[in-house]
Amino acid sequence: MLISDAVIRARKTVGMSAEQPAFPASSILQIWTQAVSDSSAKPAFSCLGQTLSYGEIDQLSRRLASYLQKTLKLKAGDRIAIQLPNLIQYPVAVIAAMKLGLVVVNTNPMYSARELVHQLSDSGVKVVIVLDQFYETLSKALPQTEVENVIVTRPIDLLKQPKQAVLSAIMKSLGKRPKIRGSNVIDFKDTLLVGGSYSPYSSSLDDICALQYTGGTTGASKGVKLTQAGLLSNIAQALDVISASPESLKYSVAVAPLPLYHIYAYSLCFGMLPAIRGHSVLIPDPRNIPLFVSAIKKFDFDIFCGLNSLFVALLNNKDFQKLNFNHLKITLSGGMALMKSVADDWQKVTGCIVSEGYGMTESSPVISMNPLGFQKIGTAGIPVSGTDIKVVDDQGIEQLVDGIGELCIRGGQVMAGYWKQPEQTAETIVEGWLHTGDIVSVDKDGYISIVDRLKDMIIVSGFNVYPNELEQVLTGHPSVAQCAAIGVADAKAGEVVKMFVVKADKSLTQDEVIEFCSQNMAGYKVPKQVEFREELPTTNVGKVLRKDLKAEELAGQGKDE
Repeated sequence: MLISDAVIRARKTVGMSAEQPAFPASSILQIWTQAVSDSSAKPAFSCLGQTLSYGEIDQLSRRLASYLQKTLKLKAGDRIAIQLPNLIQYPVAVIAAMKLGLVVVNTNPMYSARELVHQLSDSGVKVVIVLDQFYETLSKALPQTEVENVIVTRPIDLLKQPKQAVLSAIMKSLGKRPKIRGSNVIDFKDTLLVGGSYSPYSSSLDDICALQYTGGTTGASKGVKLTQAGLLSNIAQALDVISASPESLKYSVAVAPLPLYHIYAYSLCFGMLPAIRGHSVLIPDPRNIPLFVSAIKKFDFDIFCGLNSLFVALLNNKDFQKLNFNHLKITLSGGMALMKSVADDWQKVTGCIVSEGYGMTESSPVISMNPLGFQKIGTAGIPVSGTDIKVVDDQGIEQLVDGIGELCIRGGQVMAGYWKQPEQTAETIVEGWLHTGDIVSVDKDGYISIVDRLKDMIIVSGFNVYPNELEQVLTGHPSVAQCAAIGVADAKAGEVVKMFVVKADKSLTQDEVIEFCSQNMAGYKVPKQVEFREELPTTNVGKVLRKDLKAEELAGQGKDE
């Protein structure tokens, strides 16, 4: 059976459209302004015990937009980096950027100075909005970039008085916030003191509205050009899947613990949820499970977005198990493989079946989803509407149902290309088909199963980690002659990094390797295991054979069992 026939049948079964659904608006900003127009008083975002309505968020974003345009002289097409955890300042900054036609460069707050230098320089960022506790690392990167101004915010900056004053006094007494000085440093609160007048930008569908950086086989991360058309296509596709729900999802409350600097949460909170006038409950630190549970217990949430490692941590918390899940209609999972045992436990505790999906930054991000009421646990669901797929082997021959090969997709959600990387764009998008780099099979019912990754990418708690990048960093250590990184299974994170090292200096220790990595890469990339070797398996031209190391690791695990 042809894969296309299986997909057509699947879409008919679940009531999905075959073609690309109509866009919900002419731009991402228009989705937002429509929500402000008809639901101004409705809650839009909650965080740290505070809830702001669509109208309140819009007013704040107008003030920030005015400051960015009039004082900092930013114009349409300029890049602005947002280096924040999930705080209400994030949507204020994003909406302000949209109003001016700025390109948002979403930046992981955990990035090291080296990682920041590459991303900020490559994208040509002019302004960075950063949380105060991450400013010190950013300041080390700034001299090697063209950044002109830095806007620094504190977690409490948007809290109302007297709560803000009380918390500020407590924070000062504890001495927990850094003192920040600099001629180009601006206090976030000062940007909101001016009026809300500005010259709005009228966007076109071809406009790049976000640069989303993702890694690659060369080690250096690449900026994915996400356009208005691509994001709108994907928002419409995702809405088409969930619209099959028997109950109305309008005004739904969604728990949003995944970082907004990832395209998954970015598209959800700034596209899908405003389209249904939804309410996003932001979680700044989802690793702090007690605080997480405490934050969401006061809400009757309808939608929960997460991934395998987060589900595991929550299910192990007794207070989470006591929450009221009567309103929960949808649980979305993405970013890493969902284990069947975890999905089963989640359903037992919450009464809600997990709908796993699959996507990538280059597809804005959703490629497939498990439709509500038609979930097939262990699969990534069926391709969303308006998305063609094919599976090809290493010779480029298209496979039939149940055949195994690389997944290629074609649809309106595909990126415009990589920022300033025409050659890599041409390697990834071939004759209109986006080559995902993932090995899959598609069953007779049209459901996609992820078999393996064509590339050696490691996924740590939903974060993409690329071995080449890690190896390039570690080989900068004078005592390291050679190294290789692989992913090894981990019950909590899905995978963690294991580094194989050949010493140049026999005195090198595991602690020194980990410390060096900690200083030069984000925490989730730091190897949790280090193994020293006299030599590493290589090809006849000296390329390290990671697949051999993976095979040895799996064989060793088998012996242990």
